[in-house]
Amino acid sequence: MLAAIHSAAVIGIEAYDVTVEVDAAQGLPQWTIVGLPAGAVKESRERVGAALVNSGFVVPPKRFTINLAPADRRKEGTAFDLPIALGILVATGQLRPEAVATIVAVGELGLDGTLRAMRGALPISRRVACGVRRTLVLPPPNVAEAALVRATVLAAPESLRELVGALRRDELVRAQPLACAATAARDPLDFADVVGQGTAKRALEIAAAGGHNVVMVGPPGAGKTMLARRLPSILPALTEGEALDVTAIHSVAGVLAPGDPRVVARPFRAPHHTISDAGLIGGGNPPRPGEVSLAHHGILFLDELLEFRRHVVESLRQPMEDGRVVIARAALAIAFPARFTLVGAMNPCPCGNAGDGAHACICAASDIAKYRARLSGPMRDRIDMHVPVGALALSALAAGGDGERSASIRERVELARARQLARYGESGEVAVNAHVSARLLQSLGALTAEARALLTSAAERLGLTARGYHRVLRVARTIADLDASRSVEPPHVAEALRYRTTGAAQLSD
Repeated sequence: MLAAIHSAAVIGIEAYDVTVEVDAAQGLPQWTIVGLPAGAVKESRERVGAALVNSGFVVPPKRFTINLAPADRRKEGTAFDLPIALGILVATGQLRPEAVATIVAVGELGLDGTLRAMRGALPISRRVACGVRRTLVLPPPNVAEAALVRATVLAAPESLRELVGALRRDELVRAQPLACAATAARDPLDFADVVGQGTAKRALEIAAAGGHNVVMVGPPGAGKTMLARRLPSILPALTEGEALDVTAIHSVAGVLAPGDPRVVARPFRAPHHTISDAGLIGGGNPPRPGEVSLAHHGILFLDELLEFRRHVVESLRQPMEDGRVVIARAALAIAFPARFTLVGAMNPCPCGNAGDGAHACICAASDIAKYRARLSGPMRDRIDMHVPVGALALSALAAGGDGERSASIRERVELARARQLARYGESGEVAVNAHVSARLLQSLGALTAEARALLTSAAERLGLTARGYHRVLRVARTIADLDASRSVEPPHVAEALRYRTTGAAQLSD
């Protein structure tokens, strides 16, 4: 007898339909799984066999052939345990075919028949919601995640025995996820804690408003890391669509928090400088998202930027331009989203004291040049803003002060982003200045004749590349949005150029 169970699998962060076909034939007792199964899928015969027996079902001594269609895509993970078990029950006459016709089954089975959590529930839930209306049957720990897609009908039995009993009675109970708070608590870190550093605060406000990449350069202890870790506190909240995208990536990577799996705050990823290029960009077998994808719609913070291996930093070029990472393998190419804001922190020299009036630099000129050359010209050109962060006098630190709170800065950032959305929203492109196309920026940026003349003159004098020219224009447009100006005026261009020229001077002195 032949059985067919609807299931699904995840490739990258997208799910696709899989049909689990089970044929029970006379012959020597054996299980054969075909359809490009990986190791974990091949091991399912032991888990499924034990789960069926321990749940009170009969596994007759037959030759079982299990096909995972489409057979030309490699199948990974343990989520096929449940559909294989249901297929065997249908193929051996212990469950009616009609009982499983309207369900999509995924989940790992324990040896006692309990359903255990799996990766990728959210992408699968999205896929089920887009197809023929069926009930998605999955493990209880994955309900909160899958329920983020409101159109999907869910069922979450505790065990295989409970599921089969409900299917036989045609009484499959719809899962009801626990109610969760609509918003996330804000990060307790606040810009009001930072004493001084007005220039850096202003630069980070601009970066948050327009999604611009920024690098802070200054001696150790100046507050670069402190400033970077407070940047999420002034970012606008994730939209519903952004939250689903980020949650899907974290689900596939297996890093969702237990209990409430929703990602409601913008990601802040700070990998150590010893990270590999695969850890940063993504990779492995099967390919998994890297830090750049886990930072999607959020911040990727590279502290001690020049201590990262050069080829690792250079691997950021493509995702910074395209907003995604493509990992190519012999049989397939997988694309992971990677639309992040890069924030870097670096010392001006190996000892860190170059340009610091309070401490003498002990580095030779050749050592400084070699150190700064670790950040290549093409990579430097992709960074919109280079911000000097000077050492703070101890007297100012002791005096403290009441700086502006993150909440008030965030209000200005949200207003600036709203202006960008109103300007670019109908185009269908990413609605922040840092990521819109040059064509759209030129046509809708509203650059005045005086501002254009200033930018052109400065670009020729400084030897800016075409990319550098457009990045200055993007920053100027964001500054104008923060000022609620419909057009980009010369003062906006002048401030944007200052962030370009100060960084160039620091890295070439």
